[in-house]
Amino acid sequence: MTVKLLATLTLLTFLSGCSTLQNVFGTKQVEIVTKPVKIEIIQPTLPRPIDLANPKWYVVSEAIITNPCKGLPTGEIDDDGKPKTKRPKDCTLEEREHPDWPVGYTYLDRFLDEMKKKNNGDVVFVAMTVGDYKMMSQNTQELRRYIRELGEVIVYYRNVTIDDEPAAGLAVEKK
Repeated sequence: MTVKLLATLTLLTFLSGCSTLQNVFGTKQVEIVTKPVKIEIIQPTLPRPIDLANPKWYVVSEAIITNPCKGLPTGEIDDDGKPKTKRPKDCTLEEREHPDWPVGYTYLDRFLDEMKKKNNGDVVFVAMTVGDYKMMSQNTQELRRYIRELGEVIVYYRNVTIDDEPAAGLAVEKK
């Protein structure tokens, strides 16, 4: 019977836990403290700067190129010590600046001759309509706007997450 009594008292002590001892020692207040915790965020690398180049466009027409006469010396000397020249109104083909250009030589003829020299006699045209060119120009501006705004977003996130130094804006330079 004593074993039963001892087992009952032990079981009663474990079941009541610290609630019976609470009156003896008193309750302890729990303090809740909130502190900001700095989170280490891995920063993305900034995009590589864009290197834009100006495309070369050829304007080719069938307008006749002016082939002026060579200047003839007048016998006078200008302020720099060079002899003054005067162009006559009329001259033969051999007396012109470009005697190899035939009469009626056009910008189209000159373009074709230059392209044949550069490309071993082959001529290839790549053309677009004015509307297509306008669309290409607008698309380019839209692409530049998107890149600029994307750069601003990256700078914003860098400024938010890096406390030490403010990030500089992205610059797209045209060469």
